[in-house]
Amino acid sequence: MPTAAAPRSLPSPRTLLWVSVGVAVITIVLKTLAWYVTDSVGLLSDAMESFVNLASAIFALMMVTIAQRPADHDHPYGHYKAEYFSSGFEGILIVGAAVGIIWAAAHRLADPQPLQQLGWGLVLAVLSSALNGVLAWAMFRAAREHRSMALEADARHLVTDVWTSVGVVVGIGAVALTGWLWLDAAVAIGVALNIVREGGHLIWRSSQGLMDEAVEPDVLAEIEKTLAGFAHQRGEISIIRFDHITTRRSGQRRFVDLHMHMPASWTLGRAAAVRGSVEQALMSAVPGLRATIQLLPSDVEAHFDDPKDLI
Repeated sequence: MPTAAAPRSLPSPRTLLWVSVGVAVITIVLKTLAWYVTDSVGLLSDAMESFVNLASAIFALMMVTIAQRPADHDHPYGHYKAEYFSSGFEGILIVGAAVGIIWAAAHRLADPQPLQQLGWGLVLAVLSSALNGVLAWAMFRAAREHRSMALEADARHLVTDVWTSVGVVVGIGAVALTGWLWLDAAVAIGVALNIVREGGHLIWRSSQGLMDEAVEPDVLAEIEKTLAGFAHQRGEISIIRFDHITTRRSGQRRFVDLHMHMPASWTLGRAAAVRGSVEQALMSAVPGLRATIQLLPSDVEAHFDDPKDLI
């Protein structure tokens, strides 16, 4: 059965990334103001990550725009992999921001400074965190519907930003309760280490996508289930069978290549009609799938991994 289309009310990746750019600007203003009134290095680290949010959203918007370009002579499979560059770039920026945070916090750890106007600083930090949280929730939903790696990466980064803000607020609250000024810098360093972890995860995801990673296990199961519906045997003899099933992901697109074996006595028209039905069933079962099926007689096997090709 064809998969239901995404709800019309669900924003497109480009729309949400434009919103992400706007929210990043707002949070930069709020968090920078919070740092200015409190002189908290924790809030400074939070503000620095918001600048990364802005750069990441702008780059993701560029890559999503490129990914939506149609296939051309130089890119016959489309431009979908551009989204992986966005994810990798965002991961690198996150790690860079974390290094800057650790550098600033290390200086403050050696020379703790009293914090000012904590009430206003906390209010501004919580408000900016709430904006990021709502946007991340919407982006995760849209990323699943549109199968957008760039959107998912930006949403994960926003979630990291939310947890960063939570950690900073807890740290500032601890400073206010205990009077231990070094806690502010210690929390900033802890936040930075968490950011490094998230950045590394995004870089890894991006590298796997660029190396033609196989489709997800549930998608492969759906492909195999669809093919099983066309496989046919007469006694112990296979009339229609499939083998050499190879899959890969490319941004929003998924690809499957396979061989379809059938009796050599069938006419080309009959074989092509069955292949067309299989292709249509596969693309209906898995949104965004492109199937390439090679027809072979039942008694013919294809040979791969020729030793000459492995040298």
